[in-house]
Amino acid sequence: MAGFDTVQVLTLLVGTVLPLLVGFVNKESASAGAKAVWLAVLSAVGGGLSSALDAVNAGVVWDWRSAIVTAVGTFLIAVGMHFGLWKPTGAAAAAQRSGVKG
Repeated sequence: MAGFDTVQVLTLLVGTVLPLLVGFVNKESASAGAKAVWLAVLSAVGGGLSSALDAVNAGVVWDWRSAIVTAVGTFLIAVGMHFGLWKPTGAAAAAQRSGVKG
């Protein structure tokens, strides 16, 4: 049986905490659209970095297509975590209140 891939684990971890990070660094008055754009940008950065780390660990050339797939997966996990766990439990609102003021 094969073990977990580094990219798989990073995608799950990053996608889980990104909604809280976006809430923490945005003003409470920020629109949902602005927060979604930040989430997409951070997902793209996370996908690119975790894909690059996987390429370095495997000793292969970095594949931009893998980075895109990983970024999309991270974004989908983050959106699911936001609406499925963080928002219903109040954690998203708590992160928003404790983050950037203004």
